Amino acid sequence: MAVVKEVPYRTQNWTLSKPMASGRNGIVVSQNREAAEAGAAILEAGGNAADAAVAACFALAAVEPWNSGLGGIGFAVVLKANETTAKVVDFGPVAPRRADPADYPLTGEMKKDLFTWPEVVGDVNIHGPLSFVIPSSVAGYAALKESFGTAMPVAELLAPAIALAKRGLAQDWYTTLKVSSSAAVLRLYEESARIYLPNGLPPVPPYQGKPGFVRLGNLASTLERLASAGLDDFYHGELAGRLAADIKAMGGVVDAEDLAGCRAVIRDAPTIDWRGTHLVHTAGGLTAAPTLEAVVEGMAADKPAPHGPDADWFATLSRVMRQAYASRLEGLGAAQSASGSAAKEPGDTCTTHLTVVDGDGTLVSVTTTLLSSMGSRVVLPDTGVLMNNGMMWFDPRPGSANAIAPGARPLCNMCPVIVTPKDGSWPRYAGGSSGGRRILASVYQMLAWTVDCEFGLETAAHLPRIDVSGPDQTSADLRLPADTLAALEAVGPLDVVEHGVLPINFACPNLIRVDRDGAEGISDVISPWSAAVAAKG
Repeated sequence: MAVVKEVPYRTQNWTLSKPMASGRNGIVVSQNREAAEAGAAILEAGGNAADAAVAACFALAAVEPWNSGLGGIGFAVVLKANETTAKVVDFGPVAPRRADPADYPLTGEMKKDLFTWPEVVGDVNIHGPLSFVIPSSVAGYAALKESFGTAMPVAELLAPAIALAKRGLAQDWYTTLKVSSSAAVLRLYEESARIYLPNGLPPVPPYQGKPGFVRLGNLASTLERLASAGLDDFYHGELAGRLAADIKAMGGVVDAEDLAGCRAVIRDAPTIDWRGTHLVHTAGGLTAAPTLEAVVEGMAADKPAPHGPDADWFATLSRVMRQAYASRLEGLGAAQSASGSAAKEPGDTCTTHLTVVDGDGTLVSVTTTLLSSMGSRVVLPDTGVLMNNGMMWFDPRPGSANAIAPGARPLCNMCPVIVTPKDGSWPRYAGGSSGGRRILASVYQMLAWTVDCEFGLETAAHLPRIDVSGPDQTSADLRLPADTLAALEAVGPLDVVEHGVLPINFACPNLIRVDRDGAEGISDVISPWSAAVAAKG
């Protein structure tokens, strides 16, 4: 009797494509078109890449609130035109000074949905006021502008975000999808439910005509306050007091002292040698950069063929990435789970990535996040700030290497990069991705296909990929050739999946390539709102 293999279920019976943008005056690539347009407008008004990145990041708080916002954290890598050493703007996650492991008692069970940490009573490390780490995004954006931007006023950079926040969030099918995914928890928090669950249900677009817009509480007035008082008001001024009061009233421990002590740190970007010809400038430290370096080293003898990756190359990448993740997760020092496998980092993270180049060639690569989709799911009522849930990145077991502790920093998955030829020539690349543990695989493959194979950005962005998010399994796009799928299955456990909008089986990368005569950029093909926008001359 013939054995019939299960065919993966398809949710999308179509072929998607995403246009590339090109030009000489700069490009902004974002997971949301309106944020990219906000950044491009700043370039057209005389701002540089750092100014445009700041404007786009603030705009994302209004148009993509499930991924990033004023209550988030992140990292940026910046390379000025005609320089060879990149800088990191580190505004990564830091636990509050009153973080107490006793606030996160264990149930004795293991979580089997987001990640295999031990389960905390009431999931207070995943949602609610005890899931907050110190919100450092505004500090990061301020440092990016002050250190790398022009004299363009902050109010001008915030103007697009203010207009978008006053208009509200588009009430289309994608908003319905994203809000529905978090609705079960959003309903637990009064202001969150009031904004995102009118009549107790997620907003839905009209049957016909144009979608309406959802007002985002007091976010617009908070942005206006920042525009008039300056970004430091978020940490030392009136806004800081209002944020601390809201958090205290809800039972959180992030306080005025945490806000006043929040700093974004600027340092030299660590580099990874890419086949002796290029340098990959990374955010280093507790990001995915050390694991990217291990993958680059493991693939050093396996450059893809000029015509593109074949079955053997994908099989080798699968093996190398699983080994790299085994080392990464073992390095956490976490104990073994009940199943005997190493405890894993959180996987259900919903970051956003933004890449910018200006007309001079300065590159900015920013990854910023609320951690989970819609972060803590808590909107602070007085300010309209949707807060992160960064405490979920810690192992709740006291004494582990990644344990909850005052002022501690957890391991995270973000991987913004800039790539330069070692000889100082061109082209240069900048990019990154969103998608939790899936980020690393997407960044490596996009670089391999553009730097090694010298594929154009449109070709690279549309190729089917694999994903390795841990040591135990590889996921493969069902569009890959049969011989590639067979080779992958031969080297380890394989899950053949669809690359669709939801479920999210692959990360969402974007990339910019810049040469002396101009630049081009492309956003993630599957993301429905993403876009690359060129500044007009």
